Amino acid sequence: MPANVASVRTARVWSVLAALMAALAAAPAAASAQRPLKVYISADMEGIAGVVTGDQLGPTGFEYGRAREFMTGEVLAAIAGARDAGATEIVVSDSHGNGESLLIDQFPDDVRIVRSWPRPLMMMEGIDSTFAAAIFIGYHASTTSPAGVRAHTISSANLASVSLNGVAVPEAGINAAIAGRFGVPVVLISGDDVAVEETRRLLGDVEGAVVKRAISFHSASTMTPKAAQQLIRERVKAALGRRAAFKPYVVRTPVTLDVTFKNYRPAEMLAYLSIVQRTTAHGIRFIGRDITEVSRFLEFIGTYEPGIAP
Repeated sequence: MPANVASVRTARVWSVLAALMAALAAAPAAASAQRPLKVYISADMEGIAGVVTGDQLGPTGFEYGRAREFMTGEVLAAIAGARDAGATEIVVSDSHGNGESLLIDQFPDDVRIVRSWPRPLMMMEGIDSTFAAAIFIGYHASTTSPAGVRAHTISSANLASVSLNGVAVPEAGINAAIAGRFGVPVVLISGDDVAVEETRRLLGDVEGAVVKRAISFHSASTMTPKAAQQLIRERVKAALGRRAAFKPYVVRTPVTLDVTFKNYRPAEMLAYLSIVQRTTAHGIRFIGRDITEVSRFLEFIGTYEPGIAP
């Protein structure tokens, strides 16, 4: 065989081998690019830009209709930011008040929305281990916080403190623990400056979108809705872009739940249950096998009424 022919054949062989190696190297990246990116969004209202008083938080309030629009706008911005980051599937939990605050006819057709109550996983209903990240929109500070707009935990009327394993937690902490039970990290929280800082102290350096700064329980210096929505979209995209840097918030098991009520009677009556210990005049303790059992108990004490129907 002439040397020049052998040289050409050798070059072709090497060319084919190089192409095969390049294809093999690209395969994992292509597979990663096609892998579903599921994002869970839990939305409350007290931390939404412009929301400051009870007049905006319930159906009888004069500005509730507008507050629903503000809330919907911020959740849509979070969805857009998630899409910008490559999200392929999104579930939204409508978690304020009666669980029917979001204007769902404005949502993309492929987004799923969890509405109304009761729910075993409360504000995190529908989350599971297939999700890559959780996002909290419109969140507020805890009931034990001395600052923060509309600061409370679960029930502003009934609860004075909620603790997991001896640590007082805001709703963001409870919900992060539920997400952590399924191996899902929280990557972003939006709300006032107090809520964002409180959550960061508990969870670490999660992305924060501060849409207003608390002045008092009923007042704030707030961004406009459009400015807040733009900020949320940008921060959600950034957070999901570095989602590998976040770790799930996991509480050790069994989980000790301590609840302090603002009144005597709930603590007294719940202590009639053999699974409940009364710890103080206003306090009870429940020990759950894991955070999902604790979540069910919290939903029970917040929802059950003797005359409940149907």
